[in-house]
Amino acid sequence: MTPPPLHGLRFAFGTLSVLPVGVSRWDREAARGGMLCAPLVGVVLGCGAALAALVLLFLGAGPLLAAVAGAAVPAVLTRGLHLDGLADTADGLGSGKPAEDALRIMKQSDIGPFGVITLVFVLLAQVAALALLYDGSWARGALATVVSAVTARLALTLAARTGVPAARPEGLGAAVAGVVPVRGAVAVALTVTGVAAAAGALLGTYDIARTALAVLVALAAAELLLRHCTRRFGGVTGDVFGGLAETAATTALVVLTLG
Repeated sequence: MTPPPLHGLRFAFGTLSVLPVGVSRWDREAARGGMLCAPLVGVVLGCGAALAALVLLFLGAGPLLAAVAGAAVPAVLTRGLHLDGLADTADGLGSGKPAEDALRIMKQSDIGPFGVITLVFVLLAQVAALALLYDGSWARGALATVVSAVTARLALTLAARTGVPAARPEGLGAAVAGVVPVRGAVAVALTVTGVAAAAGALLGTYDIARTALAVLVALAAAELLLRHCTRRFGGVTGDVFGGLAETAATTALVVLTLG
């Protein structure tokens, strides 16, 4: 019999990545464990992205190509799930229609103008930030790649906390909405922030504050989007979770370039 913690890990990696992990349970307990483990998925994806970027740099590629790899690998390892969610969320918010109609727009397979524009600017921001970081220091670029990936998944943990409703009765959003106790979400957030600050300490005293600040500001940006989407749609959906992840990742990267 599989221990409960492993069900949570399987749920996290099975729903938030393309890694071949069999999800054997879809109940609320497994979902709770999965969302609490979401930052661990970010560690794996972020390390993979950083490795790809460093290999390109070692082979003589410039910082720009390394940055493209740093942004592309997480997208590939999630089948573009979060980017698609970001685009759909932008279309829903940009439509200006009532919640029911906006949710219907988000569920459509095509991407509208708001989604396209949002994707272009978000990906440009991510690549530009990573290029600047890798150009200044390979180590800082790699750290930023991992921190942004972890923070993106941490935003999902916080968004799945108790009190945040689902906008639909079905789908991934409904499966994970409200499953994480607030105390558990806060504990994970504090742990991730502390570990990020400790990792920043390896690069210098200033990087301790900058890395911790990047995580906190990214979470604040994701929280603002979460509250807006909750008011606008009546709750969260799988697309909203994707939008939150990309918002947090992009914000963290931008903050890490400052100073």
